[in-house]
Amino acid sequence: MTEQAAPHPVDPIDRAHLTGVSRPSPPIHRYAPSAHLTELVDRYWIPVWSLAEPSTQSTLQHPVCLVVVSDTYARFYGVSRGRSSVTLEGDGWAVGTMLRPAAGRLVLGRSVAEVTDTWVDLGDLLAGGRAERALVHGIRTAMAADPHDPGAHLAAISHVEAWLATHLPVDAPGRLVNRLVAWLGDHPEVTRVDELAREAGLSERSLQRLVEQRIGLSPKWLLQRRRLHDAVEALKAGRGTLAEVAADLGYADQAHFTHDFRTVTGMTPGEYLKDQPVRAPRG
Repeated sequence: MTEQAAPHPVDPIDRAHLTGVSRPSPPIHRYAPSAHLTELVDRYWIPVWSLAEPSTQSTLQHPVCLVVVSDTYARFYGVSRGRSSVTLEGDGWAVGTMLRPAAGRLVLGRSVAEVTDTWVDLGDLLAGGRAERALVHGIRTAMAADPHDPGAHLAAISHVEAWLATHLPVDAPGRLVNRLVAWLGDHPEVTRVDELAREAGLSERSLQRLVEQRIGLSPKWLLQRRRLHDAVEALKAGRGTLAEVAADLGYADQAHFTHDFRTVTGMTPGEYLKDQPVRAPRG
């Protein structure tokens, strides 16, 4: 760690993971960033697993880029417009960094639209590979003795934070997109791009450029992803019938909700609901 206080555990509402009885999640340790990095980092997550059989984990990625270092790879991920999946096997771990919307372009050094739906190796991202080797070696050394140890997690995170601190300060467009995405998450009633542009104080064309460069996709996609995250949260919580969930999300009818959910997740809301640990009423 730097002079800032060490990260502390956080337990955010899990709106992105498409977990269920048939798709359990391995233990995941979550940590908040140090205070000086809150404009760059949302949180760190560290899954640790030991599996007799392969397990595929699926998510609806938040509108941010990710940095993931495991015992076998080290990557910078752009935003995935659809469902993203990873298959875990045997024994393993990963140290993941969920960036803020502002951070992707600062870390990548160019528009994150160039890495939408894909990833780049950290060795290709960091100049000459020297910084990448130091970062990855530091993380793997920290995690080697006991991947379950919170002390190992904090030591690994300290290497990530030392690297990310070199990308400060966050610029004005970065602060704006951070604020806008956070505002959208707090206003589920917002369903139109012009409402988002008005809150940002931008024309729709300028908003399009900002969101594309910082997130890699369109404002319309940003609205849909927020809505689908709200849907996952509601289905996990068992809040009402499917028709009621659709209405709460602003859909004209349940059929449109089912179409959007199935197109992105590969399953209907009803199928996902049936796989939840606590059976909720169905419409």
